[in-house]
Amino acid sequence: MSKKIIIGSDHGGFRLKNEIIKHIEKLGYEVSDLGCNSTESCDYPPIAKAVAKEVLETNCKGILVCGTGIGMSIAANRFDGIRASHCTDTFSARMTRMHNNSNILCLGERITGSGLALDIVDIWLKTEFEGGRHQKRIDMI
Repeated sequence: MSKKIIIGSDHGGFRLKNEIIKHIEKLGYEVSDLGCNSTESCDYPPIAKAVAKEVLETNCKGILVCGTGIGMSIAANRFDGIRASHCTDTFSARMTRMHNNSNILCLGERITGSGLALDIVDIWLKTEFEGGRHQKRIDMI
């Protein structure tokens, strides 16, 4: 996977998205921000679609943020080849990479504090997919 991250949010995740961008840029990642650009109300499905399509086209990882992370994960998972995982803890972040080869992380600004969210991002980014029996299961999706 590339050291480029595709990221997007709706208004409910705008602030956390910006914190994540600063954090992962410090880690050496190149970030492509596909919106939104303010806390003004906007729809999340077009942003999830844009991030999902870019992740598929570039073979990069993506991060989506909304108020809960749930809407973004539902919208992103509509695309064949996307395995978007809504995570609220570090164990889930690790396991979704190890066993599910998650390519989009979904977070909720209104339910996950920024300190925990950044820990989740760190673990999700550094954890590798184990392959093996897990690849067989992913192929069944």
